[in-house]
Amino acid sequence: MEERIWHQHYDHSVLSEYRFPRIPVHHLVGIPANAFPDKAAISYFGKEITFWELRGKVIAMATVLDQMGVKKGDRVGIHLPNMPEYIITYYAALTLGAIVVNFNPLYTADELTALVRLTQVGTFVTFDMGVPVIKEVCKAVDIPRVIAASVFDSMGGEKSTPESMQLPEDWHHFSTLLENCKDPKVIRADIRQEDPALIQFTGGTTGIPKGAVLTHANIIAASYLATHWGSGTIQYAPIEKRNVLCALPFFHVYGNILSLNWSMVNCATMILVPRFEIDQIMDLIASLDKITFFPAVPTMINAVINHPKAKAMDLGKKINLLNSGGAPIPTEMIEQAQNIGFVISEGWGMSETTSMGAGNPSLGLKKVGSIGIPFPGMDVKLMDLETATTEVPLGEPGELVIKGPLVMKEYWNNPEKTAEELKDGWLYTGDIARMDEDGYLYIVDRKKDMIIAGGYNIYPRDVDEVLYQNPKIADAVTVGIKDEYRGETVKAFVVLKAGETATEKEIIDFCRQKLAAYKAPKMVEFRSALPTSAVGKILRKILRDEEAAKFEKK
Repeated sequence: MEERIWHQHYDHSVLSEYRFPRIPVHHLVGIPANAFPDKAAISYFGKEITFWELRGKVIAMATVLDQMGVKKGDRVGIHLPNMPEYIITYYAALTLGAIVVNFNPLYTADELTALVRLTQVGTFVTFDMGVPVIKEVCKAVDIPRVIAASVFDSMGGEKSTPESMQLPEDWHHFSTLLENCKDPKVIRADIRQEDPALIQFTGGTTGIPKGAVLTHANIIAASYLATHWGSGTIQYAPIEKRNVLCALPFFHVYGNILSLNWSMVNCATMILVPRFEIDQIMDLIASLDKITFFPAVPTMINAVINHPKAKAMDLGKKINLLNSGGAPIPTEMIEQAQNIGFVISEGWGMSETTSMGAGNPSLGLKKVGSIGIPFPGMDVKLMDLETATTEVPLGEPGELVIKGPLVMKEYWNNPEKTAEELKDGWLYTGDIARMDEDGYLYIVDRKKDMIIAGGYNIYPRDVDEVLYQNPKIADAVTVGIKDEYRGETVKAFVVLKAGETATEKEIIDFCRQKLAAYKAPKMVEFRSALPTSAVGKILRKILRDEEAAKFEKK
C-alpha cells in the first residue's frame, strides 16, 4: 500500500500493512489451548473452564453437529447471551465450515422469523429465556434442528434437563448432547480464507436488517489488527494474568471481535457478563485485582465513571486499557475518564468493516474527539455529499469511504444493496467525516441523521457534544424533526442526573451560549431513559421515527 499521511502516526510497534495468518477462525482456539492449557479461558459466575477444556468441548460439539448433518455452508443460528455455550457453538460451527448467524436474544418472534427465513437457518441454538419465543418462531418457519442450553448449567449445581426446560420432543438439550458425545473427533473441512464465517445483522429499527457477510479472512484480520494496535499498552500485562471484561454481547460484531476472538489471540481469560447491570459490574470490577482490557460503548463508560462507588474504587488502577466504540463518545466523557486515570481510546467501525476501521494509537498521538486514523492496510477517501463521486478537500466534510482487509464480502442474499454500498472494493459507509492535516478522522454525523433547517446543515453530534457539557445532564441525543416553516428543526432528548432538575428554557439557553443560533435546540424533552440497542448504543432513529409519526397525525 502506498504511503498515507496517517502512517507517520502509527506506534513504533505497528506496521503500515500486515500479512495475516492464513487460518480459519476456529484455529484460534488452538493458540491458548497449546500455550496455556491450564489457564482459565472462561470465568462465568465464579466457575472456570480452562483453554484445554474449552478445546475439548468445541471438538465434541463439532462432532455432534457433524453427526446431525451440519455441513459446510449451512447456517447455524446462535441466539444466546454471553455464556460458555455461545463460545462452544461459535467455534464448533466454524470448524465444520458452517456460517454462524448471530441473533439478538431481545428480538421478537416476528423479527426472528423474518431473519430465519432470510438466512434459511438449519440449526438454531437458544437458551432458557428464549425457548418460548423460538417455539413461536417454529410455528411459522421450519427449523430442522433446535438446540436449547441453560444459562445455569455452566454455573455448577443441579443440571437442567429437557423436562425442566419444557423442550418439545424433537428439540435437543445442549448439555445432554455434549455428555453423550463419547468419541469426539477433530473434523477436517476444506475451509478457504474467502469463505463466509459470519452473518452479522446491521442495526435496524424498521424492516429487515441487512446481513453483512464476514469471511474467515475478515475475522482473522480484525482479531490480529486489534492485537497489534493495542500492543503498546497490553504488552506490559503478563500473559498469565491477561483477561477481558466481556460486557459487550458476543452476538454484536464489536463484542465478537474485541472480546471473543481477541481473547483467543491474546490467551486472555474471558470474564463473561451475560447482561450489563451497572451495580453488578461495579461489584465485579471491585472483586478483581486487574482488568487487562475492557471494550465498551459510551453508555457503559458513562454508567461506570458516574457510579457512586467510582471514586472510592480507584478505577484508573483497576483497568489497563479501556476502549470506546459502537457509537461516538462525547469529548466531555473522554476527559472525565482520563481524569479518573483511564487509558482510553475511541475507535470507529461497522458490522460491514468487521467492527474496526480506525482508532487512536495506543501510545502515539491521540486527538480528543477524533476516531483516530485508519488501521493498517485500510485506505480511506472522503467523497462529496451530493454525488459521492469527487473527493472533498482536506478538512471538509464528506462521506467516509473505506477499503481493505476488514471490509465485508457482501450483504447476504441482497445483491442490490451490495452493489449500492460496495463499489470496486470501496464501502460507502454513510458516515460523514472530515480529515485533518495528520490524517486523523472526525465523525461529523451519519448522512441520514444530518438536519437541514432553513437551508443550514446541522450535525446532531455537534449539539450532543454541547449537551454533555451541561453538568446536570447524564444522557442526551439530538434529532431533526419535521417543521412546516424551517423544513426541519432541532429537538433534544435529555436524561438528567439523579437528583437534578432543569427546565426546557434552561437547556436551550445553555446551548445558545455555545452554538450558533440555528444549531441550538428549539425543543427539549426530558426522559427517564433513552432507547438503546442491545450493545448500549443510543438509537436516534427510534426517536426520529416517533416524532415523524406525531407529525403525520397533525
